[in-house]
Amino acid sequence: MEGTNFTVVVEFILLGFSDLPNLQGFLFGIFLVIYLSILLGNGLIIIITKTDPSLQTPMYYFLGNFSFLEICYASVTVPRMLTDLWTHNGNISLWACAVQLCLFLILGVTECFLLAVMAYDRYVAICKPLYYFLIMRHHVCMGLVVGSWILGIPVVIGLTYQIFSMPFCESMKLNNVFCDIYPVLEVTCGDTSMNELSVYADVVLFGMIPFILILNSYIRIITTIMKMPSATGRSKAFSTCSSHLTVVSLFFVTAILTHLRTKTSHSAATERVLSLLYTTMTPLVNPIIYSLRNKDVIVALRKVLLK
Repeated sequence: MEGTNFTVVVEFILLGFSDLPNLQGFLFGIFLVIYLSILLGNGLIIIITKTDPSLQTPMYYFLGNFSFLEICYASVTVPRMLTDLWTHNGNISLWACAVQLCLFLILGVTECFLLAVMAYDRYVAICKPLYYFLIMRHHVCMGLVVGSWILGIPVVIGLTYQIFSMPFCESMKLNNVFCDIYPVLEVTCGDTSMNELSVYADVVLFGMIPFILILNSYIRIITTIMKMPSATGRSKAFSTCSSHLTVVSLFFVTAILTHLRTKTSHSAATERVLSLLYTTMTPLVNPIIYSLRNKDVIVALRKVLLK
């Protein structure tokens, strides 16, 4: 560690889109529209799942909670990004950066487990339809949702503390639009192998395990559907899963590609694109996917809009 210059870090500088100075206003407008669309679309999903009597089922209970999560997920990063684009000032305090990273990771873990819970709900509905309402009772659904929210909190807080306890070098510039793991690790001094190992372990624990659970649910679902004698029945069963499967694919592919990489192989430009994809695109397309592929949601939305 001799010869390395340390500094007491008070704040970081988020570079964001500083390499595109002529597009700052345009990007602000684009991401403002995206954020407002996220709030409006997911807000409507929450309203209809809470007020429409035909949507008072476990499936839509999970969907309402998932839409609320998507609003929180986008709100952790996008408003800050909009502020930086508007003011052309990417300064963020150490504590604000740590809080943003911690909340971002907690919500990411929650999304992984909530998607797994939604896959389990579809498994019970299709593979055990006669026992569906017996298994997916309200207190069970509440327990699954609460468990999804709190399961990763202790580990994520520990990981955030571990990262921000490291000494930082003179460079305080984070080459991203928000505080994420790899941009912060890039400005730390010393050996970060233990930190990267912790990140990989957390990705396996809170990313791959839910993904495997989802995969297991869908293997069982597909096996059951293929045994159905009626083509209409098979089509209807597939349609109840297609929306969830699309959201799962979009979220997990981009999230796993982002975090299952080493610090040296990490590309800031690629990270920025992938980070924007799984922090804005999933919350943005979630209401669109469920609206286009679900007749019950379409009917409920029409009722709300007509009122």
